[in-house]
Amino acid sequence: MSEQHRIVVLGAGYAGLAAAQQARKAKGVRVTVIDLHTEFVDRVRLHQVAAGQDVARWELRKELAAKGIEFVNGRAERIDTAARRVELASGEAVEYDSLIYALGSRANLSMVPGAAEFAHTIATSEDVRRIPALTGRVAVVGGGATGLEAATELAESRPDLEVVLVNSDEPGSWLIPKAVAHIRTVLDRLGVQVRVAKVAAVTAPGLELVDGDRIDADTVLWTTGFTVPDVAARSGLPVDARDRVLVDDTLAVRGVPDVYAVGDAAVMLGYNDREARMSCQAAQPAGKYIGGAVAARVHGKQPAPYKVRFLLTCMSLGRRDGLVQFMKADDSNGSTVLTGRTAAFIKEQIVSAVGRAAKP
Repeated sequence: MSEQHRIVVLGAGYAGLAAAQQARKAKGVRVTVIDLHTEFVDRVRLHQVAAGQDVARWELRKELAAKGIEFVNGRAERIDTAARRVELASGEAVEYDSLIYALGSRANLSMVPGAAEFAHTIATSEDVRRIPALTGRVAVVGGGATGLEAATELAESRPDLEVVLVNSDEPGSWLIPKAVAHIRTVLDRLGVQVRVAKVAAVTAPGLELVDGDRIDADTVLWTTGFTVPDVAARSGLPVDARDRVLVDDTLAVRGVPDVYAVGDAAVMLGYNDREARMSCQAAQPAGKYIGGAVAARVHGKQPAPYKVRFLLTCMSLGRRDGLVQFMKADDSNGSTVLTGRTAAFIKEQIVSAVGRAAKP
């Protein structure tokens, strides 16, 4: 082991940045963050970027260096756990004593034929940059939080567009009836057309539906389904059927010494052993925990077990409306919902806090 314990964080999303910032507070450690991207943009604001709004962004190298954290710009290809190093696409390698795997998630365009070729996503800032100038009709596929935020943001910010939201169930159907009803009211008010149908294929002219119908669209935004990078699987780490890393109750990778996984790319358990959904709400606190847990182990201490705890689900429905659904600790629905400007205010405060916490 080197004079300083080398903690390498693979991924500069919410979980990875939280882990790096917490770990660097420990004595006798050197923290390095590896990421393909050179700047950070709040993922929870990317629907605003897609609608043409400016959001804050900052340089990873500059901001991390100010806190004494090294930044390596590169794409991880493989983790050599025997040699304790991360091999990059450039041919370089970064050695570690402890590794925190936090590569996050990305849009899954393999769900239906043609999606990878003809649809666009808003899962990363690079995805948004590739979206062509929006004109005419935009079909947003997916009635989850990402799809709802994208559809309402576009409809409110770009009244020149015709926005169609396509989902196999009623938008927001996983929430309690009051929340679902409010979502539908907002969609109607903003002029978003809702089509409850399953997509069979994406084509150049638009969408083909399972029922045989078609929806013509100038642009298709695919917001349903997420997948994770396969670096862990290719490196021989234990993963589930979705390539998410299997960890114990301290987020240590099962059977692999000194490697930890956190965030969307890990199977993190919450109360009642329910798997945590992919979200910054789960990733950021868990990242802070694992940064401290790894630093504690460096100094011979055993960290307490960690369980993801949920408080609420919140989403913006344009800039002037929103929805806050309070949740139980295990992420099942509570009975309280806030809507309208109050919910929009709460959502904005939460998103702003998440952004501030991400920046070193």
